Amino acid sequence: MNATEQVILFLFSLIANVFSAFSGGGAGLIQLPVLIFLGLPFAIALATHKVASVALGIGATIRHLREEPLERSLALTILGWGLPGVVLGASIILGVPERSAEMGLGVLTAGLGIYSWLHPQLGQTVIPANRNRPGQLLGGLVLFSIGVLNGSLTSGTGLFVTLWLVRWFGLDYRRAIAYTLILVGVFWNGTGAVTLGMLGEIRWSWLPALLLGSLLGGYLGAHLAIRSGNRWIKRAFELVTLLIGVKLIIG
Repeated sequence: MNATEQVILFLFSLIANVFSAFSGGGAGLIQLPVLIFLGLPFAIALATHKVASVALGIGATIRHLREEPLERSLALTILGWGLPGVVLGASIILGVPERSAEMGLGVLTAGLGIYSWLHPQLGQTVIPANRNRPGQLLGGLVLFSIGVLNGSLTSGTGLFVTLWLVRWFGLDYRRAIAYTLILVGVFWNGTGAVTLGMLGEIRWSWLPALLLGSLLGGYLGAHLAIRSGNRWIKRAFELVTLLIGVKLIIG
């Protein structure tokens, strides 16, 4: 890529990842279509975006872990159930009708925003729930299903994790986003990137600008989320889910 294209990639990556780190997901809404528009085939764009998304998680991790550590048992639940789903999703993506999957995912994603909007107090305070074995089992099965989506269709699946952590495990939005960005951003997306890289191709020459934009965007978005509080994070989450849902539905 020439210098101008690298600058364009950096700016779009920075904007996408600031919004993603603030609202709990959705960087693919902007970043993935830009990669495709600039000439990458879908599978290569997806793998390349996955690698860049790891930098988003690292940038957000640097900021969030300065505030408070993660709860070990919940972190292990997210990783233990989600990572196998990511590998499965990344392995089957080439056999899935892309347009049908995107429309279905769009309806579900928009539904997340509507659900959050209809429940004004959702995610405003921490009320730990479902930390017993049956609760973790059901919660883990849902996380596995989200992992399959994350491995196959990257746009907005982190938002599913954020809302599930709020609704099922009783986190507030700020803490849920920290778990999503650290565990999904670094570990889920890293696993997806390795799997897709082994099965397909990553466009390494495009990554310097994407990685820098993702790293800075992740840190800045996480900082804004910590400073803004749950009310504004909730509104951003609802807006981003609706935008992603509409984008996926209309193509």
